[in-house]
Amino acid sequence: MIKQDFNEGLLGFLDASPTPFHATINMAGMFENAGFIKLNEIEKWSLEKGKKYYVTRNDSSIIAFTYSGSKNYVMVGAHTDSPNLKLKPNPVIKEHGVVKFGVEPYGGVLLNTWFDRDLSLAGRVTYLDSNNVIKDALIDAKKAIAIIPSLAIHLDREVNEKKSVNAQTDITPILSTSEEFSFELFLKEQLKSSGVDDVKELYANELSFYDTQKASFVGLHDEFIASARVDNLLSCYVGMLCVCSVGEDKPMLFIASDHEEVGSESTSGAGGSFLESTLKRMFGDFEEYTQMMRSSMLISADNAHAIHPNFPSKHDSNHAPLINKGSVVKVNANQRYASNSKTISRFMNVASSIGEPIQNFVTRSDMGCGSTIGPITASRLGIETLDVGLPTFAMHSIRELCGSDDAYSLYKIVLGFND
Repeated sequence: MIKQDFNEGLLGFLDASPTPFHATINMAGMFENAGFIKLNEIEKWSLEKGKKYYVTRNDSSIIAFTYSGSKNYVMVGAHTDSPNLKLKPNPVIKEHGVVKFGVEPYGGVLLNTWFDRDLSLAGRVTYLDSNNVIKDALIDAKKAIAIIPSLAIHLDREVNEKKSVNAQTDITPILSTSEEFSFELFLKEQLKSSGVDDVKELYANELSFYDTQKASFVGLHDEFIASARVDNLLSCYVGMLCVCSVGEDKPMLFIASDHEEVGSESTSGAGGSFLESTLKRMFGDFEEYTQMMRSSMLISADNAHAIHPNFPSKHDSNHAPLINKGSVVKVNANQRYASNSKTISRFMNVASSIGEPIQNFVTRSDMGCGSTIGPITASRLGIETLDVGLPTFAMHSIRELCGSDDAYSLYKIVLGFND
């Protein structure tokens, strides 16, 4: 696959995946097209060597793997969720001549970036059908249905000197001026647009707002890719293509977990049992399972902070990644990242052998350090782990920015582990 095709596919994947549910169903479709066999966690598995499989949990996390009979697996881990504004259960607010939706920030949202953007709504709705069966369906309004208008500078003269955002009162999206608005009717219309007509009763929903602006190339020579949810659908895309690109005889596994942005402590998060139970079903004998775990390696792929050219003092100058200069090995003395000298060396060796550049990131010693699924998975499974990332500007903004060279480079490095 050439870089142009890789990046065009990336833009399409970003646009088609406004929520973890949509990202997961899109990846499942990709795996189906690549010949992977769907598994169900509640059924007995009968795995055959030389075949490829995938399985989902909560419709928001997914694992795909080759079943080669080998034990030395290369695993790639990413996460499907991104910071956003999530709808509250009773969201409708009618006041001051408009209809608004109450929202709750999900994850570490950069709230200032959500003002004056064309917003749509997507996610999962659970309902009861006429046969009294509880069902789920995904909806996506697609069109811009809401906006969060800024307060005019005339009413806040100090806004350019100091700007704070109240998460309860300042970021409620405005939808309409119609006093007759019905949330139940709105959901039923969205379900109907998704092909669901048989709705006896609406139960619960998990819906999030997202920016309708499409992913795009930016720069004089298309050096950048700008999009929502670059963190971390960028890594999901890399991992998905990697496991689809290897032969059935190559031991590779890809996992994309939900809820990383809020700590991973859920049934479908990296702190849950999804990966562990899948691996134990692949290797039912404890000795084989342990041998596989200790001979395998997990590449935890997430975004990395590129040095911001307008705020260079926020970085350690010796560990400040540049856009389009390669994948970033992330290191932290306090194990906020799981990289160690052994896993770093393996990654460096593969990258060097195929001529791909790599960089290093260490946060400033006087600043806090974020974390990833890497330490969580390493602790739970005891698997050797490396934390890598792709250089990014404006992380957790409604529109993030990455390089158009870096993801393709990481894709080639991961595939190089199986050469």
